[in-house]
Amino acid sequence: MTVAAPGTDLSRPPTAADARDQVRRLLTTPAAQPADTVLDDVLLVVTELVTNALRHGGGLTAFAARLDGGALVVSVTDASPTAPHTVPRTDAATPGGFGWRIVQRLCRQVTVTPVAGGKTIEVVMAAYPEG
Repeated sequence: MTVAAPGTDLSRPPTAADARDQVRRLLTTPAAQPADTVLDDVLLVVTELVTNALRHGGGLTAFAARLDGGALVVSVTDASPTAPHTVPRTDAATPGGFGWRIVQRLCRQVTVTPVAGGKTIEVVMAAYPEG
């Protein structure tokens, strides 16, 4: 079953903060509340994906989030055909460079698909605590 937040336009939020707000509304309902740690992880991944699309991917061209059973599926499309990668770090004091590692570590599944004019990254995460 797929559920979308009522009245929420998930096509292209202008900022990572807007994308986080949309996903928070999707996950937080009177019937279900994600654990704080689950919500923190989800919002961190959303932030990383949208920020990287805006900063390194030539701009965010599409965004979608949906519930599929107990899983959250987030899809981010940007304007760059270049697949995400981790840049080797030579100086531990240099900021940044951890986003893609964070996404890979926190998600059950990560898929990068080339699309016309860029790529789509789809991730699957637990939406609510298991058990």
